[in-house]
Formats: sequence, C-alpha cells, structure tokens
Amino acid sequence: MQFFVTGVDVLQKLVVLIGAGLGLWGIVNLLEGYGNDNPGSKSQGMKQFMSGAGIILIAMLLIPQLKTLFN
Repeated sequence: MQFFVTGVDVLQKLVVLIGAGLGLWGIVNLLEGYGNDNPGSKSQGMKQFMSGAGIILIAMLLIPQLKTLFN
C-alpha cells in the first residue's frame, strides 16, 4: 500500500504543477490583454487563470481522498 500512497502524492504534485502552469499562462494572457487593450485576450486570460485555480483546488481536496480508497 505504501507504493499506492506514494503514487497518489506524486499525482497530486503533478496536477498542482499543471494547474499552476495554466494559471501562470492565464496571468500572462491577462496582462497582455491589458497592455494591448484587447478584451478577447483579457477574457481568455481570466478563463485560463480561473481554470488553473480550479485544477489546483481539485488537486488539494479530491486527490488526497484516493489514499483512503483501499484502507
């Protein structure tokens, strides 16, 4: 079971990194939209940022529940 718990920890870290990358990409798009006064880029950046935050939230709340799956 220790292998499974370690795998869940690694999975959680990977999903957090993916969410952080998406959120960072969204911030870059958002700032680019403000710099160029482009409402489409601002909208896309905000959507990417919020989806990155949602992925991080899922990684922090739901993935640790997998550890108790086989206990």
